[in-house]
Amino acid sequence: MSDQRISYDQPAEGVARITLTRADKANAQDKAMLYALDTALTRAAQDEAVRCIVLAAEGQHFSSGHDLRDDSALADFPSVTQWAGFDAPGQAGQMAAEHEMYLGLCWRWRNLPKPVVVQVQGLCMAGGLMLVWPFDIVIASEDAVFSDPTVAFGVNGVEYFAHVWELGHRKARELLYTGCDLSAEDAKALGMVNHVVPRAELEVRTLEMALRIAQRPMMGLRLAKLACNQSQDAQGLGNALHGVMGWQQVGHAQARLEHGMPIDPEGAELIREDRKR
Repeated sequence: MSDQRISYDQPAEGVARITLTRADKANAQDKAMLYALDTALTRAAQDEAVRCIVLAAEGQHFSSGHDLRDDSALADFPSVTQWAGFDAPGQAGQMAAEHEMYLGLCWRWRNLPKPVVVQVQGLCMAGGLMLVWPFDIVIASEDAVFSDPTVAFGVNGVEYFAHVWELGHRKARELLYTGCDLSAEDAKALGMVNHVVPRAELEVRTLEMALRIAQRPMMGLRLAKLACNQSQDAQGLGNALHGVMGWQQVGHAQARLEHGMPIDPEGAELIREDRKR
């Protein structure tokens, strides 16, 4: 299974690997990539020979986030939710689209009934976090950098708003309020990353983790994942993620009124200037 945005292989017994292959765009996520990824994850989830899934990315960077230049029609892709009306005027269409392709896809992936190990290198920026946080174990290279600078666009943060669970509320506030970077070691200290390894060892060390997981019985792995997810849900994760999406829409609606577009147009320049520091 391969297209210009993802590839799928089985590098070892019991392990499926899905790789983002849009390296020339720093693996920016357009709709085609997101839905190709969903198809690949579903394939691995339904393959009885697969007990663990690896999500990787080609190139220098794991993901630079959403592809803001993507103008493809969401209606052309297979819906994973019951939302519709993606072309509705005003904020209504965007609200439906973001519930479908951002929160809808991420929540679906978070509840995938098999462990997923993510290997991260280089930039994991804004929407890139939405390809990490829904999953189970994170192996990062020493050069990995995590950030969510999207407050500069006049919104509260990326659409899968798990910041407080992933970082603790103090560091989540700093990340959002300032647009600062988190190093791989910082992320590990906060509990967001499991292991930090040299870049040259990233693929091997990730595969070692996946193989160790794949030795466990599938029933036990599924039950352990369900238990961990349910424990987070008891703390309010699911309610918070779905509730905070409302604040995302307020930010977009205000930008439409103030700037005639769903984000503050000065945000991109602010983010670029921050990256130069």
